[in-house]
Amino acid sequence: MNDAKRNKTHCLEDLRRRVLTEALEPGSYLDETEIAEAYGISRPPLRELLRQLAGEGYVVLHENRGAQVAPMTHKTLRNFFIAAPMIYAAVSRLAAEHATPNQIMRLKDAQLLFRAAIRDGDAEQRALTNERFHSIMGEMADNEYLLPSLRRLLIDHTRIGMKFYSPRNADLADQRLIAVDQHDQFIALIEAGDADACADLAVAHWELSRSQIESFVTPGSLFVPLGRMPDNILGRTP
Repeated sequence: MNDAKRNKTHCLEDLRRRVLTEALEPGSYLDETEIAEAYGISRPPLRELLRQLAGEGYVVLHENRGAQVAPMTHKTLRNFFIAAPMIYAAVSRLAAEHATPNQIMRLKDAQLLFRAAIRDGDAEQRALTNERFHSIMGEMADNEYLLPSLRRLLIDHTRIGMKFYSPRNADLADQRLIAVDQHDQFIALIEAGDADACADLAVAHWELSRSQIESFVTPGSLFVPLGRMPDNILGRTP
């Protein structure tokens, strides 16, 4: 890989990381000149990268104003709570049906990194490795309609997690341990091909963090019981 391609790849990966960890704040505008100089790339390839990031949901492109880090408004957060359990359940079901041995091995590797981040109290790595774990499950699902929605969902889920997660918060200690164990359960159920149980676990995994997230991002005046599952969303009738 030559220097230009290496710089371009580094720029893309680092901008994703900076959005996910909120080093680039939601709603802020990117300075193309500053970014191009920082990563050693010219403006045309940078604009190509920004178009890719816009397609993935990390930024929004505005004519005459440039690239804006994807905002998190009351509307987007409301839609996040509505969509999250449905998308996670559907992706988990399909992951159990379609996962390949290589994907399962990658999921196990991601879980090792997630456990290490929890053990070390590393908030940034916890958020990034959790995102990686669920992204791999999205690849397992192998559904061109669900995957873009999952990717967009994980961007905001990761950013929200950066706001409320603290390794020093004793109230969340039990929750963190349950989350780690649930990741192991996902792996076991996917290996067993148990689609129903995997979808059920996705709902339980979502519920584990829903109340904590709501307490940080949902204004009291806007609170409604969001994120509840329709009876047939798991592919079964009541």
